[in-house]
Amino acid sequence: MSTGGPRVRAAHWLLDAPRSLRSQSHRMRHGAGLGWFSLGGEPVRDRAPLAAFENADFDLHARNVPSHTFVSHVRDASVGGLTVHNCHPFVMGDRLFAHNGVVKGLDTLRAWLTDVERAQVSGETDSELVFAYVTAEIRRRGDTTAGIVEAVRRIAAELPVFSLNLLMAEAGRIWALRYPESNELWVLSPEKGGVSGPEREAGAEGPVPAVVIASEPMDDRPGWRLLQPGELLTVDGLAEASDLPFAPLSHPLRRSDLSIREAASQASLPGAPSPPIMRTITGTTT
Repeated sequence: MSTGGPRVRAAHWLLDAPRSLRSQSHRMRHGAGLGWFSLGGEPVRDRAPLAAFENADFDLHARNVPSHTFVSHVRDASVGGLTVHNCHPFVMGDRLFAHNGVVKGLDTLRAWLTDVERAQVSGETDSELVFAYVTAEIRRRGDTTAGIVEAVRRIAAELPVFSLNLLMAEAGRIWALRYPESNELWVLSPEKGGVSGPEREAGAEGPVPAVVIASEPMDDRPGWRLLQPGELLTVDGLAEASDLPFAPLSHPLRRSDLSIREAASQASLPGAPSPPIMRTITGTTT
């Protein structure tokens, strides 16, 4: 979620919405984390290998931490043990990152990193290795969007991929990618009903316009839009812009190519409304 500047709390979407992350964690029980940005613009996160509904710290931070940008994640593990190092969101430099999908060829991906870059990886997941490689390309190119595009293009060309849905945030900016069509990713824009919380919150600041991005619509508002396969959505403050910069995967994985554990983690989400058919992209980036 991004508000474009005002610091708010994210309790509505994390805890109270009909399909909040706490509610989703009954299906995705292997870890939960919340990331935000300090007053100085530094990324902060708290994560644990516990389901969000069992985690008192997740509830505490959701109700009390103010920020203009949040990244939160509930984990259904496909790779790596149930440890804190494998829980999202990940932090490298001044960025937060979360991923939903399966990427294989991890030894090859690891070989693309320098020793210094490999040293930043503390867990076992494909997600953290993808983040390390994206971070490396951002550093090489000096631009976040260009680094994401270059990294994803190389992964898509050279590695087996089932899904590479990702969210990355800097202070005040979010990038969201749905790629390919295997998993869904949705956006609720301010003009379509996106706000920080309900219309009235006792003792709180009231609703603030916000861009909300999620793997499934978190309530029944009609304004949720399904990102197109291959769509990279960038949110700068509240300004949204979309692009389709990626070719089809060179080595696409089918669900039958996945292990039982991997396939279970990528199961279709129940209860999501049927998406409208999207033929074009209007300028807009959970």
